[in-house]
Amino acid sequence: MMRLTLMLAMAMLLSGCNLPNPYAPPTPPRQVPGGAPSLPPSPESQTPVETLPAPEPVPEPSPAPPPREYQLSSASRSLVDQAHAQMVAGNFVVAAGSIERALRIEPNNPLLWIELGKLRQAEGNHAQAENLGRKALSLATGDPRTQSSAWRLVAESLRARGRGPEAREAEARADALVLR
Repeated sequence: MMRLTLMLAMAMLLSGCNLPNPYAPPTPPRQVPGGAPSLPPSPESQTPVETLPAPEPVPEPSPAPPPREYQLSSASRSLVDQAHAQMVAGNFVVAAGSIERALRIEPNNPLLWIELGKLRQAEGNHAQAENLGRKALSLATGDPRTQSSAWRLVAESLRARGRGPEAREAEARADALVLR
């Protein structure tokens, strides 16, 4: 019984969907060129006019952005200068500390990773120098000059470990970036 009542209610609800809206304002009669009003057109006699959307404007290609150029902040520059002086004095541990302090200021600056790699190279830690050069490469996107410096660090560390063919390939990559 409940099912029958539910089906009847649903049928009545759906049949009401096809009735005209009693709350819609009446359509005014159209005037025909003889002065007599005519009946509004029935919905069946009207054919919908299909309008095409206006074509979207084609955007002009934007000019390529200028290559990025990494630089050191003044604080990092001061710490790197201290590290250079400490390296010349042969104090690699203190020099590494200075560069590591600069890296805490600018951890995503590839120039600092290259500096730390050069320090490790000077210490004789060629494998770590290569890793630091590759870290700099991963951060130096968009700056061919910095990428070239990182490839040169990688090449020097490979050459120091007797991996000549790989070192030449890294050198070639560094040279190709400079020639752009």
